[in-house]
Amino acid sequence: MGDERDMSVWDVVVVGAGPAGASAAYAAAVAGRRVLLLEKAELPRYKTCGGGIIGPSRDCLPPGFDLPFKDRINAVTFSLNGKYARTRRSRSMLFGLINRPEFDAQLVEHAQKAGAELRTGVTVTRVEQHGSAVPDRRTVAVVLQDGETVLARAVVGADGSASRIGAHVGVKMDQVDLGLEAEIPVPETVAEDWRGRVLIDWGPIPGSYGWVFPKGDTLTVGVISARGEGAATKKYLEDFIARLGLAGFEPAISSGHLTRCRADDSPLSRGRVLVCGDAAGLLEPWTREGISFALRSGRLAGEWAVRVAESHDAVDARRQALNYAFAIKAGLGVEMAVGKRMLGVFERKPGLLHAALTSVRPAWNAFARITRGSSSLGELVRTHPMAGRALSRFER
Repeated sequence: MGDERDMSVWDVVVVGAGPAGASAAYAAAVAGRRVLLLEKAELPRYKTCGGGIIGPSRDCLPPGFDLPFKDRINAVTFSLNGKYARTRRSRSMLFGLINRPEFDAQLVEHAQKAGAELRTGVTVTRVEQHGSAVPDRRTVAVVLQDGETVLARAVVGADGSASRIGAHVGVKMDQVDLGLEAEIPVPETVAEDWRGRVLIDWGPIPGSYGWVFPKGDTLTVGVISARGEGAATKKYLEDFIARLGLAGFEPAISSGHLTRCRADDSPLSRGRVLVCGDAAGLLEPWTREGISFALRSGRLAGEWAVRVAESHDAVDARRQALNYAFAIKAGLGVEMAVGKRMLGVFERKPGLLHAALTSVRPAWNAFARITRGSSSLGELVRTHPMAGRALSRFER
């Protein structure tokens, strides 16, 4: 197998072309590296996802990225298992709604424009950092389903919540939730009623909630709760749809998806391989919002992968990988820790949270600031002693 040594080696190979992978590929390509982006599906592809783009997501997009908004949201109706509905309005946009196939495809396009090469319809079966497939200690072998081997100086695993690369790195998941969603085409009169407004319903199962996101002539209606409550979650979605008066409309797509949240001590790298987004279990534990976590961790992974690729030995590569982990923990990790505390309060006292958001102005203002991106959960608790005290009191 002497000729294998002459195969070209990519600086960075990214596995998975969702928001995390596309962001990583973009960041590494912008730095002038040779980047290969591998995706098992053909693009554009459907994804179970509410499609809410909050401020932190907008701030992380490549320059010149034109968000394909289906709607701009400035009002939120909150309800507690269908009761006590109250609508709060904001003068400016809270967040925007996109369709994931379009959004993801556009992100990939930006990565390609920056110089990344895309290959679709490619399934990665494993990565190897030792053994016969690997010519030297500076190289990772990415083995494809058809037996082909791609060589890289650094690999970014962004292959979603059932990640092969995550398994290689040893990612440990702590919280697993089941999300169910229906895309329901509705007549213009119904669509008009929802324009500019979303509904968030605190659900009947501890820690569960439902949502309605309007996207022009389609409503995305979904619910999420802890895995293991499959039948109850399905019933919640059915009741929710019926209560909203939408049971008569045939969904264009019905789908389900497991979201997985990392354990605190879960690794983010192994050797020259980094993980980001869902593959790393990075999402906000309370709302299970993952797009902003994917975009932000993807960008960091791409930037640090470049440094890993430049490392001449295992010690240097490890130092860069630890720096990546530190960058993730200092930002997203802090938000996840507060989100976890929020989830604990919400599981026990959804009524309290509902009352706060619908009738306590500072609570609504905080919600608005977080969705707009002018603040984050972590920042609120850190900079507003009152918010921190309130959270501690609720936890007791």
